[in-house]
Amino acid sequence: CDWSSDVCSSDLLGKNKFLGNNMNTQSEALLEENLLKQLQSLGYERVVIKDDKELEDNLKIQLEKHNKINISDNEFKRVLNHLNKGNVFEKAKILRDKHVLTRDDNSKVYIELFDVAKWCINEFQVFSQITMEKTYENRYDVTILINGLPLCQIELKRSGLELKEAFNQTLRYKRHSYSSNNALFTYIQLFVISNNVNTKYYANS
Repeated sequence: CDWSSDVCSSDLLGKNKFLGNNMNTQSEALLEENLLKQLQSLGYERVVIKDDKELEDNLKIQLEKHNKINISDNEFKRVLNHLNKGNVFEKAKILRDKHVLTRDDNSKVYIELFDVAKWCINEFQVFSQITMEKTYENRYDVTILINGLPLCQIELKRSGLELKEAFNQTLRYKRHSYSSNNALFTYIQLFVISNNVNTKYYANS
C-alpha cells in the first residue's frame, strides 16, 4: 500500500492550533489533551468510554436522545444486529438510511442513525484511549462519535516521528480489533493522522 497516494494534506487541525504551538517538545499525551480541549471548545461533548460495553451503552443513550424514543434492551440488540453486517461501503449506506425497528410489541418505528440534511442537530462527542481487543489488544488515541457511532478516528504522534507510523497504526487497528464484538468501529468514515508538524486525512476503505 502506497500510504502517501491515499491521503490528503489538510489544515483540519488548524496549522497545529488544536495541538499547540510548542511543536518540538510536546508529548503525545499533551497533544491529545490539547486536541480534546479544542474540540470541547467547538461544542463536542467530552465523554469517558474505555471499552466495547461502554461504547454500546453510550450508543443506546444517544440513539434514544436523537430519535426521542425509549429503546428496550431487546430492541437495542436488534439495532446492534442490524448494524453488525456489510462491508465498509454498505455500512456507509446503513448510516444514511433509516432503520425500521420492530418493537417488543411488534409495532414498527423508524430509527435514524445520522441526520444528513440537518447535520447540526446530530450529537457530537469525543473521547480518548479506548481499549479494543480481538486478534490483538489495541488502544486508540482520539475518537469522534456522532449519535453514538464512531465515525472519525484521530491518531497522534509526537514531533520527530514519521507520519507513516500513525498511518500504519490505523491499518493495524482495522485488521486486529475493529471487528470485535458488534464491530461498531467498522463505521469509521474518516481517519486523521498528525505528528504536530504535518496533518493528513483519508477515508476508510
